[in-house]
Amino acid sequence: MADSAVMADPIEDDALMAAFARGDACAFDTLYERHNAALYRFVRRLLGTVLAAQVDEVFQDTWLRVVRARASYAPGAARFRTWLFTLAHHRAVDCLRASGREVALDERDDEAEPYAPDAAPWLDWPRADSVSHDDALFWRRAGGRLLDCLEQLPPSQKTAFLLHHDDGSSVDELARALGIGFETAKSRLRYALTKLRTCMGAYLPSAQTVTASGETQ
Repeated sequence: MADSAVMADPIEDDALMAAFARGDACAFDTLYERHNAALYRFVRRLLGTVLAAQVDEVFQDTWLRVVRARASYAPGAARFRTWLFTLAHHRAVDCLRASGREVALDERDDEAEPYAPDAAPWLDWPRADSVSHDDALFWRRAGGRLLDCLEQLPPSQKTAFLLHHDDGSSVDELARALGIGFETAKSRLRYALTKLRTCMGAYLPSAQTVTASGETQ
């Protein structure tokens, strides 16, 4: 899910922030152009459909926080983009709390009862050996289904998944960026992946056999 077109060298990003701190407005413009699409997508997925009206506000506020932090920003263990996404995460959590929605941000998310999706698993997967003109349509539908499944994740697990897969952050990077332990970050990511696979219908019968006539038994 990571956008390779904007996965810039972190040293370049840090240098741009340093130039911006010295008053180079063009450096900020370059950072914005490089990361704005990925950041907007991250915020939209994090807030989901319930708070879709807040996406623009969170997106703009995140960049405002970058502007305010230009003098104090210092390269750290996390890349600039991971830091940027983490700023958006904290701002999105503020919106979720203000909306009255319950937001769990610690490992208690990972100690709940075994996960069961709100709806039945999606069973309309094509045969593994099929290649048809409908494949593109199917994968577009699968992408839409994934977004629906993301809606069902707790915010902390959704953030871990998005940082890992959209930003390309390692477990160690996202743990440091979010200020949580490595094992907690690993656990959140594992639970998120398990829930998404279940919701997407990955756990289908594996003992199916196909007869000579092509019928599944």
